[in-house]
Amino acid sequence: MSQHALIEAIETEQLKSEIPKFAVGDTLKVSIRIKEGKRERVQVFTGTVIAVDGHGLSRTMTLYRIAYGCSMERVFQLHSPLIEGIEVMRHGKTRRSKLHHIRGHQGKKAKIKERIVARKGKAVAFVEPNAPAPEAVAPVEDKVVAEEKPKKKAPAKKKEEEEGK
Repeated sequence: MSQHALIEAIETEQLKSEIPKFAVGDTLKVSIRIKEGKRERVQVFTGTVIAVDGHGLSRTMTLYRIAYGCSMERVFQLHSPLIEGIEVMRHGKTRRSKLHHIRGHQGKKAKIKERIVARKGKAVAFVEPNAPAPEAVAPVEDKVVAEEKPKKKAPAKKKEEEEGK
């Protein structure tokens, strides 16, 4: 067995299998184990994915958020044993592979449109963040409409008055 194949075999044993599918622009909730002296606790970091780098065991993701007027950016190793879990809060619609341009922006400038995803993982529709979800709209049924009344013609009085003058 070559050295490269041996390293690859060891790495595949350490990969996590329960990582959800996410992309750049998605909002994630990452639970991290933090050690403070003898105590250990779980801290949650919620942010927007602005970059995903690497592959295999060295794959990293960069999350960005603004809290209390201060911007934070944190890089996580995806397969780190310190990560308890990753939860996708919402999917974002982006046209770029890296979103470093939103670093200094707040509010509308940093807004990312939401992408509604079906259960099988296929995109159904693209929706503005504040727009109602497609499921909330009542389905349209085919109904037989009663016969429409004929449209009324313009009143004849006006024409008669114009001719009389």
